[in-house]
Amino acid sequence: MSAGTSEWVLLGILLLSYNLLAGFTLGSECQRLGDFNPPMLEADGDVVIGGLFPMHYMVSESDQTYASKPQASECSGFDVRAFRWVQTMVFAIEEINNSSLLPGVRLGYRILDSCDHVHTGLRSVMSLVSFSLGQDNSSEVLQCVDSAPVPVVIGLASSTPTRSVAHALGPFRIPLVSYFATCTCLTDKQVYPSFLRTVPSDLFQVQGLVQLVTHFDWRWVGTIGTEDDYSNYGIQAFAEHLQTWGGCVAFHRTIPKEPTEAQINAIADILETSTAHVVVAFATEGQLYSLLTEIARRNLTHLQWVASEAWVTAGLLTAPEFHSVLTGTLGFSFRGTMIPGLADFLFKVRPSPGSVFTNMFWEELFRCKLSFASNADPQSKLCTGNEDIKAVRSSYSEVSRVRISYNVYKAVYAIAHALHQLLKCGPKDQACNNTMTVKPWQLLHYLKQVNFTNQFGEKVYFDSNGEPVPLYDIINWQKSSNGQIQFEKVGSYDGSAPYGQQLQMDLDSIKWSGGQSQVPLSLCSASCPAGTRQASRPGQALCCFDCLPCADGEISNNTDATECTKCPLYYWSDKDRVTCVAGVEEFLDFQETMGIILVILALLGVTVAMAITVIFFFYKSTPIVKANNSEISFLLLLSIKLCFLCSLVFIGRPSAWSCRARQAAFGISFVLCISCILVKTIVVLLAFRSTLPGSNALKLFGPLQQRAFILCCTAVQVILCASWLALAPPVPFKNTSYQGGRIVLECKDVWPIGFYLVLGYIGLLSALCFVLAFLGRKLPDTFNEGKLITFSMLIFFAVWISFIPAHNSSPGKYTVAVEMFAILASSFGLLFCIFAPKCYIILFRPEQNIRKGMTGKYPNK
Repeated sequence: MSAGTSEWVLLGILLLSYNLLAGFTLGSECQRLGDFNPPMLEADGDVVIGGLFPMHYMVSESDQTYASKPQASECSGFDVRAFRWVQTMVFAIEEINNSSLLPGVRLGYRILDSCDHVHTGLRSVMSLVSFSLGQDNSSEVLQCVDSAPVPVVIGLASSTPTRSVAHALGPFRIPLVSYFATCTCLTDKQVYPSFLRTVPSDLFQVQGLVQLVTHFDWRWVGTIGTEDDYSNYGIQAFAEHLQTWGGCVAFHRTIPKEPTEAQINAIADILETSTAHVVVAFATEGQLYSLLTEIARRNLTHLQWVASEAWVTAGLLTAPEFHSVLTGTLGFSFRGTMIPGLADFLFKVRPSPGSVFTNMFWEELFRCKLSFASNADPQSKLCTGNEDIKAVRSSYSEVSRVRISYNVYKAVYAIAHALHQLLKCGPKDQACNNTMTVKPWQLLHYLKQVNFTNQFGEKVYFDSNGEPVPLYDIINWQKSSNGQIQFEKVGSYDGSAPYGQQLQMDLDSIKWSGGQSQVPLSLCSASCPAGTRQASRPGQALCCFDCLPCADGEISNNTDATECTKCPLYYWSDKDRVTCVAGVEEFLDFQETMGIILVILALLGVTVAMAITVIFFFYKSTPIVKANNSEISFLLLLSIKLCFLCSLVFIGRPSAWSCRARQAAFGISFVLCISCILVKTIVVLLAFRSTLPGSNALKLFGPLQQRAFILCCTAVQVILCASWLALAPPVPFKNTSYQGGRIVLECKDVWPIGFYLVLGYIGLLSALCFVLAFLGRKLPDTFNEGKLITFSMLIFFAVWISFIPAHNSSPGKYTVAVEMFAILASSFGLLFCIFAPKCYIILFRPEQNIRKGMTGKYPNK
């Protein structure tokens, strides 16, 4: 039936109910419309409590042709557990009648079968509230009433029929107290104003189930549901909450109301092939029966079932054929207890010709036919009616810790306490006002105010939404020594407790599915260890991911991290990427191999320069020393020594003074050196011109002018360096841009142009010197120093031109090493190119170190 058709049927039923309740009569008799005459379990009383219980869990659905009057649906599949709920209601009512809670008032009951179906539930509830039978229950005459003969109804079990019944009773303010309907949708008081329940809402169960699966790190789970509100709302809320906790639903399959074999096989195929090994089922035992039968046939023991409260204590599924696949099931169940006297009451039940439900129960329990039953088959096994209920193990007789029955028990007592206030029952057995007519809306008012502590120490009350305290037991299906399934409590959940204290588990007492000794795994992807992060796979759920190592300088110190955390400044990730460690400071040190080599080279250069100075000093009166301007030669040797020594400032931990001193010393030393070479070059050229007639050029550029020229050239560099260091000097800097956790200590040029100006000035003087030396390279041998200077300048340019790309491409401390190498190489080039030939003549060819030797004329031997 479509939704629109259902609404019209419901509207018609409501209008019919309104007319009957308002007292519209046909003469002196009321007439029942239709032929719906359900079986009923009842007892008269001053106040009659209605009851709707799913004593059958299956209803045959037939296709309606609308060409003839639709036939009433037939119920099948008797549920002995639901019959226990019925008997618990009867037991509680009789217990109250025998107590002093309602003195002078006797409670009665009228209980019908809802068949766990919307249509049957609606027809049954209309039978409860629309008419009252005459004194002779067999009479077809109905007594008209101006108020509902049943002012309150206890029921139903499933959420979908409960919604329909609650919607029908709401406009008349007839209270409906459910013992098993958990759908969150029933919380809406605008739609269901007269609905209350002694069972917690699915909202709390869903929150608990999500905490349960995440507690065991089950992030990849499947869900099984049915085509009803309980399942739809429950699974939707479960999926939403699971996602907020980082989990995913691998698949969701819905069991149709009347599934075909092909539909069941299709669902079983998904369960068999899915990588999700944990399945959460929101359904009743009757709805799951056909699927679990196929699962047991295939022997799918690898699945860990997580049950909702609807079937977690269902005896129907504890049959031996399900042991292999359902042992180890975990799930939430309502808080249970042992009700004193209930077991004895249940065992006293006996069949009789007028007890329709009891007869059905008897035949179902003992698999026989009663001799007085209308459908008795002479060839079938006959019941005597004296069989021993205790001899048959069933969910009916399992009352050591009842749960749904306890909810029924609390519902009856809540109604009794509300009647106690409504009927103004006094203390000390003072009789209640039994002349008062109990109106449903009056009883509803007092029901909402109920607040008492029962004999088990539990507070019973309803909040503003008609909800009780959300308390659950966590149940584990375990096989006992006698081979039977037992429902063992392995934890609890209190939805009213502070966050973090709601779920309590006894892990050592849990038995897992398939006989596993450890917690089953259910993951789409294995957890990412510390030091890695999750990387989602395109087109797949968030729980399906790859684990990528954190980048250098980033860490993740917990599992399943979605992002890596960047280490603080001056810290670096360790090799496992789990912690940040202090970076290793790196600089060109005196004690490392490269530093030692460079120091040795610098000292060697100074030593060689010193040796040449000594040689020149001892042979200062010789023609070769005099011919090359000995004063400028000594100054040049001094400047070359300074060039060697200035390289030592580049070694060691950078500091404010060393950063300023190294570039200034380098710049001034090399300018002094190049200035001396430039003067020597100019002197060479002028000396050649002085040999021409009438030339006095050499006199104009005498020693005083030479000194002044060197001083002026050097002063320009001094001014450049002083300005640079005063305005924007280089500063010590920790460079963390290198990989591997290295912190390179270097001198950072705040104003790089200053360095390039210093270097450019050196290049300008060098270029000028090279040009002049090149012009004088072919002068007579007497003035052959021009060739040496030309060659030394070529080496100087080659070194510093190659320095620029090498300097920019060298990492870390090697940048400093490259600059030192350039200083040393150019210094050695100048030293050897200019002075080595002269020292060779002085030491090994003394015959050439004479005036005639300088002119190229040697004496004959």
